This record gives sequence, C-alpha cells and structure tokens, in this order.
Amino acid sequence: MPFYQMLCITAHYNEYRPIKELVQRTVQQVWDRGGVVRRLNSWGTKTLPQRMRRHKQYHQIGDYWTMDFDASPRTLRTLNNLMRADPSVVRWTVLKLGDKVENIVTPPSKTTPR
Repeated sequence: MPFYQMLCITAHYNEYRPIKELVQRTVQQVWDRGGVVRRLNSWGTKTLPQRMRRHKQYHQIGDYWTMDFDASPRTLRTLNNLMRADPSVVRWTVLKLGDKVENIVTPPSKTTPR
C-alpha cells in the first residue's frame, strides 16, 4: 500500500471536541479499509496566510494537523469525500510519500568511527 501524508486545516473552535471527532472519523476511515495510521501530529492553532472561505464561511484562524498513513487509492478517495463534506475542514492536501514505508525511511549509515 502506498504511504501518504495528509495536512489538514480545520476551523478554529473554542473547544477541541469538533477537531477530535474529525480526527477520529478520519482514522476510522483508514482502519475500516485495511490501512495503517503511522503518526498523528498537531501543529496547533495558527493565523491563516490569507482569509479563506469554505462552506460559505470565512476563516482567519485554523488548527493544523497531519496524519501519516498507509492506504489504498480507493481509501484515499473516501478520505477526500469525507474532508470535502465536513463543515469544519477549511483546507486539506494529501501527499504520496512513496509506495512503501521502507522506501521512505533511510537505513542508518554504517560508517566506522574514527
């Protein structure tokens, strides 16, 4: 299965619950279709580079988070549909990092100490 990284910007809320629920649904989508979530990372709340409009609302502040995962291309289409429909998602992008995790991770160098 290919290895992907998704960066997501969600609308900022005073409470963290909507973002937590979105992350749980996203992870569940990957798991239900046989994928593996390798890492979740929160980048915190940041001011957006420019005012963004999504679902007929303007946003100036967003919560950034990333997810590294292995999934099939069919699962990726399902994730894109989930992100497109969710009103709390401002922007997202998915990058294909490689065909296998082994191709991404560099093995430790075998140098001799001096």
